[in-house]
Amino acid sequence: MSNASIRSGSDRPLKNYTSFGQTIRHSLTMAYRGLLKIRRTPEQLFDVTLQPIIFTLMFTYIFGGAISGDVVSYLPVIIPGILVQTVITTSIVTGVQLREDMDKGVFDRFKSLPIARIAPLAGALLADTIRYTIATVLTFTMGYIMGYRPDGGLDHVAIAAVLVIVCSWAISWIFAFFGVIARTASSVQGISMIVLFPLTFLSNAFVPVNTMPNWLQWFVNINPISHLVTAVRDLANYGTIGWDFAISLIGAAVIVLIFAPITVRAYMRRT
Repeated sequence: MSNASIRSGSDRPLKNYTSFGQTIRHSLTMAYRGLLKIRRTPEQLFDVTLQPIIFTLMFTYIFGGAISGDVVSYLPVIIPGILVQTVITTSIVTGVQLREDMDKGVFDRFKSLPIARIAPLAGALLADTIRYTIATVLTFTMGYIMGYRPDGGLDHVAIAAVLVIVCSWAISWIFAFFGVIARTASSVQGISMIVLFPLTFLSNAFVPVNTMPNWLQWFVNINPISHLVTAVRDLANYGTIGWDFAISLIGAAVIVLIFAPITVRAYMRRT
């Protein structure tokens, strides 16, 4: 019989109840743990550091002349597209690392600690916002080096960056759900790629919609990634906030409202 059972006077262990304030503190502590993991294994940042540089150079010099006539004219089109694609793709890591920690028994050890059970999951999601921020800053920096000068101004560029980070955090709940229910980390990555790649490439991120076949344009126009890319372009290039900005935020809120509860429920059952 465990010590907890002896103290409770029954065979059923005592439950660990925590207040809302304690849950927040525990989640922030778990987020700090995630940052320490990044510091000790900096190769975890290869995707958010190398991908923006490689993709920006590759897509700009391959498609720039064909689509916009020259590289500089293509930058206002491609930089927002690369930004959205890079940061959202980075959110896959949330589910993969979550599955790896669960496979290693890390979350089983957390259960023995006097912390909120939701804290490890919430902390992992919070820590990954640092990854999104790094990818966002590097993408805009790479664009600036190549000659991109957003006409919207620094304030609207900052709003665009926050919008992408918020939407990516919302999408990470989907991949966190995959991480909880999948059997292996590789299956999480495979499922996530199958879901995400059609959405990112069948969008307006890289080429104008009017260059696509009519049968494909309808999907691109309703694709939520297209709305997010357009919102970022409006903010960075023109300094305007339009309907696509609202659609992106509404979509992010809907994702969180749907996937946060089912992810937490699945996580509680499996841990």
